[in-house]
Amino acid sequence: MPRLENLKLLRTLALALAGCATTGQYVWVDDLPAVTSQQGYVIAPGDTLNVRVWNQDTMSARVKVRGDGHITVPFLSDVLAAGFTPSVLAQQLQTRLKDFINNPVVTVALEEARPLNVPVLGEVVRPGIYPLETGAGLLPALAAAGGLTDWAGKDRIFVIRPSSPPQRIRFHLRSLLQAEGGAGVFRIQVGDQVVVE
Repeated sequence: MPRLENLKLLRTLALALAGCATTGQYVWVDDLPAVTSQQGYVIAPGDTLNVRVWNQDTMSARVKVRGDGHITVPFLSDVLAAGFTPSVLAQQLQTRLKDFINNPVVTVALEEARPLNVPVLGEVVRPGIYPLETGAGLLPALAAAGGLTDWAGKDRIFVIRPSSPPQRIRFHLRSLLQAEGGAGVFRIQVGDQVVVE
C-alpha cells in the first residue's frame, strides 16, 4: 500500500512540475549567492536535539522538533527551534533561562538529523523518492535513481527549491561529475525536488 501512495505522490509531483520546461525561469547553480550553499546546519521538523543546561539536569532534555517547528524545554514550555542553527538556538535558550537561573550555559547538539527524502523525476532510469544522507549533493540523488536516460539533456538537470519564491536551480552534468564551481559545493535541502528534462 505505501508503494501505491508513493506512486500517487510521484504522479502528482510530475503533473505539478510538467510546466517546468527549459524555457521557464531558472538560475544556474554558479549564479547562486554563496550563502545559499554554504550556510550551517539549520534545524527542521523531525530533528532530534540534545539540549544541555550546564549543572542543571532538570532543565536539560533530549527533544524532537515537532511538525510545527517547536520543541518542549523544561521551564520554557514550547520554543521555536526550526529555522535556527544549533548555536543560535542555544543563545536564545540561554537568554530566556536567565529568568530562572544565574548565568545559564546552554549547548544544543544535533543528535539525529531528520530523514532527507528527495523526489527524483523526469528522464532518470528509476523515478522515485530516495533517502539521502544529510548534506548530500545532487550526484547521490541521480545515482539513486539509476542515472540519466538516453533522452536526458545533460544541461537540463534542475533542483526545485521551495523557497519564497520557489527557485529552479539548473546544473550541467559535466560540472556535477567534475565538482566544478557551485555544482561542487551544492547541497540538497529538505523539500528539494530533482527534475531531469
